[in-house]
Amino acid sequence: MIISLSGAPGSGKSTIAQMLADKLNYPRYYIGGLRRDKAKERGMTLAEYNKLGENDIQTDQEVDLYQKELGEKEDNFVIEGRTSWYFIPHSFKIYLDVHEEEGAKRIFKSLQSKNDRNEDKGLDSWEKVLDSNRSRVLSDTTRYQKYYNIDIYQPENYDFYLDTTKLAPNEVFSAVWGAVQKELDNRKN
Repeated sequence: MIISLSGAPGSGKSTIAQMLADKLNYPRYYIGGLRRDKAKERGMTLAEYNKLGENDIQTDQEVDLYQKELGEKEDNFVIEGRTSWYFIPHSFKIYLDVHEEEGAKRIFKSLQSKNDRNEDKGLDSWEKVLDSNRSRVLSDTTRYQKYYNIDIYQPENYDFYLDTTKLAPNEVFSAVWGAVQKELDNRKN
């Protein structure tokens, strides 16, 4: 089974994707990491790369075609990416949501402990992270609507939706794992 995770900035996608991959002994693919690497190769932050992508489909196509190919050639993996559900339609699609302020605070806390995300410039407060996240959501919405006619932030696109705002990572994992187990059982029958 392929499990795709999407969601709002700071919702816990990376944490849960890694926990699922570890639990299932599946490989994990991190599309956001690939996009960050592509941005670094051009001497850009992810925010700048996303802005460039609003008029250059190539910035999205590089990773979108990669994940589409993964879905056609491999099985039994976890993939984390905002368009993974769309490019791998037979995946079990999970969406993690979070109130935007809580998401910004989580990202800011993460940046304080290690800042290798290449997110944006000047993120020296959670409020600035919030502004950056809002710009990112707008850019994502613009690009994916323009190029693929999809809205990645609509819960009805997914098989399982969870608001993580008031949940600890272990509570999020427990809920997600329950949904995954149910889906695994359904696919066996």
